[in-house]
Amino acid sequence: MKKFLVIAAAALAFNATAGDVAAGKAKAAVCAACHGANGISQIPMYPNLAGQKEQYLQLQLKAFRSGERKNAIMSGQAAALSDADIDNLAAYFASLNPAG
Repeated sequence: MKKFLVIAAAALAFNATAGDVAAGKAKAAVCAACHGANGISQIPMYPNLAGQKEQYLQLQLKAFRSGERKNAIMSGQAAALSDADIDNLAAYFASLNPAG
């Protein structure tokens, strides 16, 4: 039971960091080169970000930034992002329609 409460508390704390969609949109200009202006990539090797879950995007960007997840392009991009930038980008891409 104690372990469950710790996990639940961590999940609630993580969910409290919702980002600012407008700030994320402004920061996402550089992302458009690979992931598309509307979060739908025109390049097959790059993933669509539109409509992805906010927490998933946060976790992936933080993993690229820390080096836990490796990709030459994304590691370099994520290295310059603050936690607030990551939250804002995640909120922005999560807000986009995955159908384009």
